[in-house]
Amino acid sequence: MMRRNVMLTALKAGAGAAVLATALTVVSGSALAQSGNPLNFLDGLFTGTLTKGNPSPSQPAQAPSPGGPQPWSGEDGASGHPLMTAAAIREAAGNFDACVAGMWPDAARRNVTQDNFQRFTAGLSPDLRIMDLMDAQPEFTKSIWDYLDILVNDNRMAKGREVLAKYKPQFDAVERAYGVDRYIIAAIWGIESNYSTQIGDRSVLQSTATLACIGRRQAYFKDEFLSALEILNRGDLRPEQLRGSWAGAFGPTQFMPTAFKRFAVDADGDGRRDVVDNPADLIASTANNLKKDGWQSGQSWGYEVVVPQGFNYMLADRAKSMSFGQWQQLGLRRADGQPFPATTEKAYLLAPAGAQGPGFLMLQNFRVIMKYNPAEAYALAIGHFADRLRGAPPFVQAWPREERTLSRAERLELQQLLAQRGFYRGTPDGQFGGQTREALRSFQASIGAPADGFATSDVLERLRGR
Repeated sequence: MMRRNVMLTALKAGAGAAVLATALTVVSGSALAQSGNPLNFLDGLFTGTLTKGNPSPSQPAQAPSPGGPQPWSGEDGASGHPLMTAAAIREAAGNFDACVAGMWPDAARRNVTQDNFQRFTAGLSPDLRIMDLMDAQPEFTKSIWDYLDILVNDNRMAKGREVLAKYKPQFDAVERAYGVDRYIIAAIWGIESNYSTQIGDRSVLQSTATLACIGRRQAYFKDEFLSALEILNRGDLRPEQLRGSWAGAFGPTQFMPTAFKRFAVDADGDGRRDVVDNPADLIASTANNLKKDGWQSGQSWGYEVVVPQGFNYMLADRAKSMSFGQWQQLGLRRADGQPFPATTEKAYLLAPAGAQGPGFLMLQNFRVIMKYNPAEAYALAIGHFADRLRGAPPFVQAWPREERTLSRAERLELQQLLAQRGFYRGTPDGQFGGQTREALRSFQASIGAPADGFATSDVLERLRGR
């Protein structure tokens, strides 16, 4: 992605989630990436493997670079994939026109007219800068608490309340039709694009055509490119509206073209599904997405909980759901002192800062938010932001703000040291997923420390034998 100087630019600009994630993490080629994304968002930030099983929801957009488009570096991609070498990229770029023309039969099978195919593809050229963004290597991460501080702030909450008031009739109608909480939709809108102020300025057609013909995810992005042509052919959106991130996500709540096809609705009956400039369609389409992903009406996303001393953090796992009653028997209680609404409901424990920070019991709706975007940090920000818009206070418990986030070099070293001791069997790459977390937990248990899988400088020192 962009390098570390993006941080100050993003903060000064009041950037939306995508730009902030880029600036805060420099972790992947697309911040807050949705499923099917060639890279992962916030790898190793705190817990979980931040990949996506769902092949194609949104990818929040990047704001345009202040200095205009940047050129391709001309270097091999960091992934080492044979299609990401500089030579392979140049060769594919030289064949770009033929590649695009060769997709006409597939477009025709999708009922795109030949006139429209020629009109919408005329003058397309590859945006090779995308190859750098696609294959960027993570260097630094930002802590979960800093991430939340920036995304859930007073200014964004004020804008969110204005949006909720301005479009109250549309939110009322959507809650009746879909049963999806208006505050969650408003939170997604705010965090994805800072309420339509940061939706990206790259041509979706150019981006998806580039990725369909060049690089290591051509089959995936061919479907996105053809879907973008279908959207234009149908007349839902105009080409100038179809602008967004380098990976093809567009609109205030960031739909990938294939996700648009599945979830976009014409809420006001004007014959177009306009998720860019029509608030009724935008709100309803986002709600439809969440509803079809399994949103449960009237249920929270989760609850902040106090985890007792000596707790077995091996139970803090997305695959280990238990009822609220069972969690209570293990000593967990709500941080605000309120009772759980139903002791039979099942939830899993998320401990994003390990034993040093707050815990959260996550319900089905948290999993639904993670279908919209696979990063637990993102889903936690959405849930918390929605609660704040509803009038709830900040989290009760303190984060371990004194902890220093490990650099990529340190994360790589930690994996190497875990491998040397026989705990880690993967390939060290500086990106923390489930395998790294399990290895770290095993090491922590071996030294009598809380096995919470939270990578700290102290754990690294212990691995170094100091």
